Amino acid sequence: MKDRSTLLARIYRLKLLFIGALLVILGLLTSTLAESLKGLDSPSLVVAVVDGLSSVFLVTGAIGIAVDFFTGRDKEAADTERLRNVLKEASPDIRDAVIAGFAETPDSMRGVATTETLDKLATNALVLRLGDEQFAREIYADVRDQAIRSSERWSDVDIDVRLSALAERSTEGAPRGSVGVPLFEVIVTWDYTLVPSARVQKFACVSNRDEFHDLLDEVPATSTWFLSPKTRLQPTDKAAYELLQFSVDGEPCSIRRSATETRQTYTVDLGEDVVRAGKPVKIRHTLRTVITREGHWLQLAMTQPTKNLRLTLDYTDTNISTLQVTDLVSSAKQPWVSYLPQEQSTKVVSIEVPGWVLPKAAVTFIWTLDGEVAAPAA
Repeated sequence: MKDRSTLLARIYRLKLLFIGALLVILGLLTSTLAESLKGLDSPSLVVAVVDGLSSVFLVTGAIGIAVDFFTGRDKEAADTERLRNVLKEASPDIRDAVIAGFAETPDSMRGVATTETLDKLATNALVLRLGDEQFAREIYADVRDQAIRSSERWSDVDIDVRLSALAERSTEGAPRGSVGVPLFEVIVTWDYTLVPSARVQKFACVSNRDEFHDLLDEVPATSTWFLSPKTRLQPTDKAAYELLQFSVDGEPCSIRRSATETRQTYTVDLGEDVVRAGKPVKIRHTLRTVITREGHWLQLAMTQPTKNLRLTLDYTDTNISTLQVTDLVSSAKQPWVSYLPQEQSTKVVSIEVPGWVLPKAAVTFIWTLDGEVAAPAA
């Protein structure tokens, strides 16, 4: 910036010197013309006018060159100082106007602020609001990484879960390795709205923790179910996990299943038109899996930022005696948990979380079975 200003100043001085020199040359030429006119016995008025112009050109050019030579640097310094004073006096107003413009709408910062600058602005604003620099920086970094890494936003999420007891599997045709393990069948139906970011949606079942977290860290994340080895089922078995249906705005989509030695995967192609449209669509999918009754817990985690979550668990067809809900949800508003009265024949619990829920938030159901509850003291 300084080099550019210096270059412009030099160009300006060269222009002044050029104009001054040109005027001097014009003065000399008109003076020569005046002398020629005198020798040709031209009218005295014409000679006087030409002679006067030569004097004007010579004096103006010489004075211009002299003034620039003696005062050019002083004038440049004075102009610079004047500009500094103007900027110094106007800087509070300029600063306030810039901040107000940035605060008004996000579009005002689009194209003028880099990603690093935006992060600094957001962090500094949070530092001022929280009064703790380290806490503000760590909180912002955590929220930023979770939100930005998430390629989709889910809204109006409605999850219906049904637990039911499976009969003892000791008859012929039972899934391999499952004999004698009391299981609950889990059928989960998800309804939510999103703007699809990827054409293919993936669902997987694994029983290895590292593989489970690797799939969750993918972008976009794969909806992954961790199958406990206690079920004595293989994650590649349909009896352990199955995507039953998937639809977009009520239209069913075809489901393709594949399996490796360690997992099975279901993929659904939404179609290029759905993704290209960039409009919200209603997704509905249902999956079936199993958990052990003696595991005493079921956890459902969010893989994307979720707005307005509602989750209902129906455990009527089970031998669960008591059930509690533990929500690992960071939300500005308190989650609301509701149980049907015990005298009802239907056993249902529901939880609602208004507002946004970040990825990896989870709702956990913990239970005790009939016969595990201690009898009251006499």
